Amino acid sequence: MSTHERIRRFNTARTYPEQNLSNDLAQAVVAGDTGCPRGRIGQDPDTGESVGVGDVAAQAEQAMADIAMLLDECGSRLEGIVKTTVCLTEFRYREPVHRTMGRRPEGVPYVSAGLVVSALARPE
Repeated sequence: MSTHERIRRFNTARTYPEQNLSNDLAQAVVAGDTGCPRGRIGQDPDTGESVGVGDVAAQAEQAMADIAMLLDECGSRLEGIVKTTVCLTEFRYREPVHRTMGRRPEGVPYVSAGLVVSALARPE
């Protein structure tokens, strides 16, 4: 029996219809007193539509808003963040993304790892 609470369950077949996948996932999981949101991209969590196409700062703002929403649903807040991992498809996106992220939660020191990857869940 699982003691984890799964927040906003979904199936990848609905979320990513262009991909041949069918996995049951959750947007966040609460395990004990720890809330763990799923990775975020510039995507509206309710409609699945891409947000801020061509504007990495707008995509980062959407991702941070989603994380804040999910943490709230987990009973937590952005101020409770301990670590982030940021995946970018181009190094040149680092500055606008991190500038956007630095505003939320401002003044909360957390650790962060940055990676440059060849692709994310959606090409845009």
